[in-house]
Amino acid sequence: MPEETMASRRPPEPQPDGLFRMTILSPLFATAPRGMELLLADELRALGGAEVKETRAGVAFTGDLALGYRACLWSRVANRVLLPLAQFPAESPEALYAGVRGIDWTDHLGPESTLAVEFHTSHSKITHSHFGALKVKDAVVDQFRERSGVRPSVATDEPDVRVNVYLHEDQATVSIDLSGESLHRRGYRTATVAAPLKENLAAAILLRAQWSRIAAEGGAFVDLMCGSGTLPIEAALMAADIAPGLNRSYYGFLRWRKHDAELWETLLAEARTRRDAGLQKLPPIHGFDLAPGAVRAALANVACAGLSGHVHIERRELADCRREHVGHAGLVIANPPYGERLGEESELPALYHALGDALKRCYTGWQGAVFTGNPDLGKVMGLRAHKMHVLWNGAIECKLLHFDIQENQYVFERSPAERLLRHAPAELTPGASMFANRLRKNLKALGKWARAEELCCYRLYDADMPEYALAIDLYEGAGRWAHVQEYAAPKTIDPDKAQERLRDALSAIPGVLGIPAANIHLKVRERQKGKSQYERLDQRGDFHEVREDGFKLLVNFTDYLDTGLFLDHRLTRRLLGEQAKGKRFLNLFCYTGAATVHAAGGGARATTSVDMSRTYLDWARRNLALNGFDGRQQHELVQADVLTWLREERDRRYGLIFLDPPTFSTSKRMQGTLDIQRDHVHLIEAAANLLEPGGDLLFSCNFRRFRLDTEALAGYDIEDLSVATIPRDFARNPRIHQCFRLRRQP
Repeated sequence: MPEETMASRRPPEPQPDGLFRMTILSPLFATAPRGMELLLADELRALGGAEVKETRAGVAFTGDLALGYRACLWSRVANRVLLPLAQFPAESPEALYAGVRGIDWTDHLGPESTLAVEFHTSHSKITHSHFGALKVKDAVVDQFRERSGVRPSVATDEPDVRVNVYLHEDQATVSIDLSGESLHRRGYRTATVAAPLKENLAAAILLRAQWSRIAAEGGAFVDLMCGSGTLPIEAALMAADIAPGLNRSYYGFLRWRKHDAELWETLLAEARTRRDAGLQKLPPIHGFDLAPGAVRAALANVACAGLSGHVHIERRELADCRREHVGHAGLVIANPPYGERLGEESELPALYHALGDALKRCYTGWQGAVFTGNPDLGKVMGLRAHKMHVLWNGAIECKLLHFDIQENQYVFERSPAERLLRHAPAELTPGASMFANRLRKNLKALGKWARAEELCCYRLYDADMPEYALAIDLYEGAGRWAHVQEYAAPKTIDPDKAQERLRDALSAIPGVLGIPAANIHLKVRERQKGKSQYERLDQRGDFHEVREDGFKLLVNFTDYLDTGLFLDHRLTRRLLGEQAKGKRFLNLFCYTGAATVHAAGGGARATTSVDMSRTYLDWARRNLALNGFDGRQQHELVQADVLTWLREERDRRYGLIFLDPPTFSTSKRMQGTLDIQRDHVHLIEAAANLLEPGGDLLFSCNFRRFRLDTEALAGYDIEDLSVATIPRDFARNPRIHQCFRLRRQP
């Protein structure tokens, strides 16, 4: 079909620049990802499109060349903007070839131009898209070869003209692709992360979340899991009235023969003026992420988008979210992993629980939106969604959950202990009564001892009765908590019977200890392998202050297998505090820094604490600050692989070193693995190389079958302190740790 049948003419109209041009109304078509057609239709109407109609995978509309350019420059959700040239039946390759060749291609490109063809087919006799593209290319170049003897060349990357052919039910539509490449490529993404969110999908999420209205009212924007920064950047572009295509250097019309360069420059100038004005009224835009690589990528992309100083990116865990002033309450959003591409499903419930907790803890009064391909995970967030939209992330059907974050919308999840106690009988069973009697006996004896020792935290029960294989630690501070660890039952034990005994034991604890069910924290204790020994169980970030030997320490009952305070090392920490006066103290594998607090409190001249975990080092910093030891130079915290750090810091010297390594460890940041039985001699010698003359190294290990290689360590005076450092409350379990003092022989 010739082009004249696809368009009509209007009389000349005055343009914004004062020039008169002949306005040609043409049918246009904009493509969009599945589920975004309605949003795209609204955009095109706002841009001035006429006869706007949603169709399969896009929107048909009518407009002039200026509208086609505006759609390319301003559409936030479109993939491509197409200018149809002809439609014709194409039931065979020959019919396709003839129809394409019937278009006068000299109106659109010259023999010196470059060309690319994109071909899509559905429900048609021509089923192979690559074959169809070749026939279209042949028809175009054969026309030029016949007329001039010279043909355009093919260039798949940024061609002068990209021809788009859509064949549906044997009807072909041939178009010029004005966009040239997908409009989701804004030009600012210089760095990326795994499974990035496409820019136009991010824009669709923001439109569905009513961000434009919230921003106009002065509301702030926070993305709790920003990845490479796509949502914060798109939020800033939208709030500042910045054309999403303003950063692009390539469009499909720039070297098209019908391109109106003057018109395009006018539209660009208008967009730049709107951008400059919009940036003056931009509300606060914040993006947080746990991964350092994601933060670096987001910062690079923000800079490339020209938004440095306008969009704030920061490394922050969900557990570290705090109430802070970021402007008026606005929109808080997250795109967490959902078991596709990123994240294993078994690891995700805790993450979604932590996300919900962060929303409730820090963003009451805000509007919330969570984009997920696994809406069932949204149920563990503890928030009730009031609305939901379907959007597609590629082939994955996703849900955008909308939340009005108010206390009356909270859905409180019970802890594992609370869930078990819901099904406990109203009265104690005989087994539960027997367990309660043992607990009372222990509480009477150990409670008297703990009060005399001024202990706030101690082990009350440690599998005293074999059928109740639990360890129960009692913590007291502003409240009272029971940290219950269930030892994994042997495979020979019937799981239902083990569950019944656990329920019996838990039902006895509240009455005996005077603790509400919400303050009973249950874990399953089993041998930890590899990095799993350090992985989070949850991300609530609930810390409680307790005391030990007059020092304040923070514990966390929910997020990790351990609480942040190894109670069996109580006497070891006390010993370190007694020996640290006037010495430089080194704490290797420092964990939460409790030993460093004791050493600092004992008068250490300076301390250095080394650990791979940023989370634990932040915890250690808080413990030090809580006790007034927050001098950065005097109390150094180092994030490093201990083995690497020992090799690199050979010039340092310490009077007292505490070496408490895990039994086995591996990490992305660690070179190789650590097996304490295999590697302890090398590790001890590397640490001892940093001792001052006459200095002491305390080595501790929790591996029950550990054997110190005294023959390989014959050059040291070794004192076994294991018995002396086992507290009374761990007397039933004397192999809980081994501890040795080593000093180089003169």
